[in-house]
Amino acid sequence: AQGLAAVSAIVAPAFLAVDNIFTMNAFELLFWALGAYVLILILKREDPRLWLWFGLIAGIGLQNKVSILFFGFGVVVALLLTPNRKYLLSKWLWLGGLIAFVISLPYFLWQFHYGWPMLELLRRGQLYKNYPISPLEFFSGQIIEIHPFNFPIWLAGLGFFLLSKAGKRYRVLGWAYVVMFVVFVVLKAKTYYLAPAYPMLLAAGAFAIETIIRQRQWNWLKPVTVGSLVAGGILTAPFCLPALPVETFIKYQDFVGVKPPPTERHKFGRLPQLYADMFGWENMVATVAKVYESLPPEERAKCAVFAGNYGEAGAIDFFGKKYGLPKAISGHNNYWLWGPREYSGEIVIALGVSQEDLREVYGEVEVGATIVGAYAMPYESDLPVFICRKPKMSLQELWPMIRNYV
Repeated sequence: AQGLAAVSAIVAPAFLAVDNIFTMNAFELLFWALGAYVLILILKREDPRLWLWFGLIAGIGLQNKVSILFFGFGVVVALLLTPNRKYLLSKWLWLGGLIAFVISLPYFLWQFHYGWPMLELLRRGQLYKNYPISPLEFFSGQIIEIHPFNFPIWLAGLGFFLLSKAGKRYRVLGWAYVVMFVVFVVLKAKTYYLAPAYPMLLAAGAFAIETIIRQRQWNWLKPVTVGSLVAGGILTAPFCLPALPVETFIKYQDFVGVKPPPTERHKFGRLPQLYADMFGWENMVATVAKVYESLPPEERAKCAVFAGNYGEAGAIDFFGKKYGLPKAISGHNNYWLWGPREYSGEIVIALGVSQEDLREVYGEVEVGATIVGAYAMPYESDLPVFICRKPKMSLQELWPMIRNYV
């Protein structure tokens, strides 16, 4: 059971993908799994003092990503739906909640101070950015994200928690999953948002499968189950790990005929967004640098580089040092909070912004170069780099109008 659970987690495309790019989503898996593990210990040992550890994990996890609030909500509702609602009267659960609150308090104070940008980000993401997913698409996305060969395993795990006599003690975990699934469907969330909930289902499913094998003495099924998972994992690994040369991967993707579920409304190129977003950044910065170097020294001294999104701005800040580029400014997400720095806006190099929008603010807008990327996302390729002069207002006056949380 332990081996099967481990292999099922290793081959899951969602886990491989988020761990490969090493964002906060990689740690999100860890904190949800730790929370589920402590919850299992609470139910198994009937030791309410362990809620203190649950609160500690939840508080630290929230500093990583606020999605753990959905996990906590699912657990609370699941407790209400089972005899384990007795824990809601326990001082240890509330003390655990207090620990989580104290640890996460700086985050909520920051959100309050800046007008709850996370809520605006989520709202605008649903309106303008995220792909409008149907309940059926969300469900099918779960099968693809965790791997089709894993579907029987996590389904067995859900059945173990909700239906079996042996899993009755741990029914809270099954109901927590159901609650989170429903909430994410209602919110039209991206398919991978629920991925951190699957380690507990895969573990329970592996245990249930091992139990059946031992009861019926179907030992031949052990190598068949693990072997099929490994084979299936090899087939899907190129979609989440950059193991193949780019052109080889494109041919492989076309041959297999499988593409990741869409998460955003953008037009896609030859590569899925996971890979497309890995291309073009240094070339983008080099192109901007050529435009910057073309300016007279007196203009370079006061020139700002304005980027349409945080990816472009981050690339300029990261790669721009060797080209002598100034720090980027942007109205997108946290970059807006950092303001226009010391720039007046007298001369600006802009990318990722339409010429029409720039002409509303600048009397003179000319194309300095065009960024071309063969594999980048379409909206990051054939991208004009503009030189803007004769501002109609200062950047300080403009800044409140260009906030873009999405």
